[in-house]
Amino acid sequence: MRTIDWADDAIEIIDQTALPDEVRVLRLTTVADLVAAIRSLAVRGAPALGVAGAFGVALAARQFAGDDAARADAVRLVERARPTAVNLARGARRAAARLPVGPDAVLAEACAVRDEEIAASAAMAALGADLMVELCGARPRLLTHCNTGGLAAVTGGTALGVVTELHRRGALGAVIASETRPLLQGARLTAWELREAGIDFRVAVDSAGPFLLARGEADAVILGADRICANGDVINKIGSYAHALGARRAGLPFVVVAPESTVDTETPDGAAVEIEDRGAAEITGYSDAVNPAFDVTPHDLVTAIVTDRRVVRLDRGERL
Repeated sequence: MRTIDWADDAIEIIDQTALPDEVRVLRLTTVADLVAAIRSLAVRGAPALGVAGAFGVALAARQFAGDDAARADAVRLVERARPTAVNLARGARRAAARLPVGPDAVLAEACAVRDEEIAASAAMAALGADLMVELCGARPRLLTHCNTGGLAAVTGGTALGVVTELHRRGALGAVIASETRPLLQGARLTAWELREAGIDFRVAVDSAGPFLLARGEADAVILGADRICANGDVINKIGSYAHALGARRAGLPFVVVAPESTVDTETPDGAAVEIEDRGAAEITGYSDAVNPAFDVTPHDLVTAIVTDRRVVRLDRGERL
């Protein structure tokens, strides 16, 4: 099952807000439908958002054929639906470059983005599984944060794709999945994917992760990224930085798995990234709150970055 795909002139997605209780497929026929789905996190995850951006432009090319101004406004709306993940805008811009050729060319480019993300997931799984055995030895026990499986991509996934590949090889020791506050992408989505794959796991509250690392409950942290800056700073779900600090204190690897499309060499470091604030309503209805959706993990806390093309060992001074 693909998290996101094109079918009969519309985008079809698995509604991630309905999981784990229901596997619901949403059919999105307008740009407004897609933007609402992105903002509500019905579709999420950097690779999936890249595909969503490209397919959103394909929708715009059809919905606003003959109205260049409305079409341009729709493309900008897709690009800016969420600000932190670089893949969304990149996917939209890549498909938009084909607008002068016509709607069919735009759709072909969007489908190419989808197919490349599927191939990237397979490549990351193999590279990442090899690296985790190299770093941790046979049957590594891994702690992961947020959701980085097929739901965050099209199929396969990033960090969770590595976990699944290790399981397939019979080389996985154990998995701890953080619950991921406040929307529980770990407890709802990662837990669902691991269960569907037949992988044993335990869910831990976010604040317990560093302590569990200190107690020797895992051999490494493995997670994804929404943006990787030119200096190696990693933008990922809030809580990632705490796990990086815990891993450093425990002397354990902290490995980031993300496609090359997430590497943003035009952004120098994490300080230059707009961090999305999801608003107070997600965490409280009774007082003011700050609710950042992402954080920045400094590059000097990252052991390695795995993409579909390479392994960059930041701990050895290698550069992106």
